[in-house]
Amino acid sequence: MKLIEFDKLKQDVWFDGQFIKCEDAKIHVLDHSIHFSSAVFEGIRIYNSKPFKLIDHLKRFYNSAKLLDYEINHDFEKLKNVCLELIKRSKIKNGYLRPLAWRRTGSMSPHAVGIKISTIVAVWEWPIYYSEEAKKKGIKLTLTKWKRPSNESAPTQSKCSGLYQICTLAKNEAFRKGFDDALMLDYRDFVAETTSSNIFFVFNKEVVTPIADCFLNGITRQTAIEICKSLNLKIIEKHISLNEIQKASECFITGTAAEITPVSNIDKLKFEIKNENIANLLQKEFNQIVNEC
Repeated sequence: MKLIEFDKLKQDVWFDGQFIKCEDAKIHVLDHSIHFSSAVFEGIRIYNSKPFKLIDHLKRFYNSAKLLDYEINHDFEKLKNVCLELIKRSKIKNGYLRPLAWRRTGSMSPHAVGIKISTIVAVWEWPIYYSEEAKKKGIKLTLTKWKRPSNESAPTQSKCSGLYQICTLAKNEAFRKGFDDALMLDYRDFVAETTSSNIFFVFNKEVVTPIADCFLNGITRQTAIEICKSLNLKIIEKHISLNEIQKASECFITGTAAEITPVSNIDKLKFEIKNENIANLLQKEFNQIVNEC
């Protein structure tokens, strides 16, 4: 996967009320969220110069901050208009929006009462995450030792920077082993998700996905479920054991970055990639939806 050279980003960044050059967006090295991992963020795809499900993403953004005991320092309508203006200013047709909020300076202990909040929105060109070949032939996953925590251990429904520490460790391990991503279990040893995408399996034409009770109920996940229902495909949300997936005929992932991407194998477990696969059908339906948004 190619690294993005953000230090060379030409598009403006919106920073607490101002559009500024990306290189001028400075923060303090002692900002609380850098040290205590309490930033919240969103990833929003841009298709044909329009943000996909912008309202849903921003609602989750505000809720993520609430779950971390603070409030975004700009109102919803303002941030929505900022996202639309950034797309217009950048003239990006297919890309990615990244709103992010964090706690500023004021404490070097875990307490954060009274600390000011800042918010930025960045944008960049990003037409595809996985390659076109991967979209056709599938990606390779490996099981990781890192697990999704319980709701008593972390605010699991917040898209919080701190929760992505274990994702980074899991994905780094997968890359070094020659895989595209890692499959994560939850604290109960049920199948959860990959490091940045939700996961689905197909059993006898029935589409099955883990219950999102200790990880994010992804917006693309919800879209895939809606597509299944519109196509009269049976969709089941349930806890899934590792033993159960041995009998699956298909596997695919969903996410803002990944969109809908088939999985060719999980370690030694292989899934046949065929034109008539449900994942392929959902890909086509999804592409039609985002191109018409």
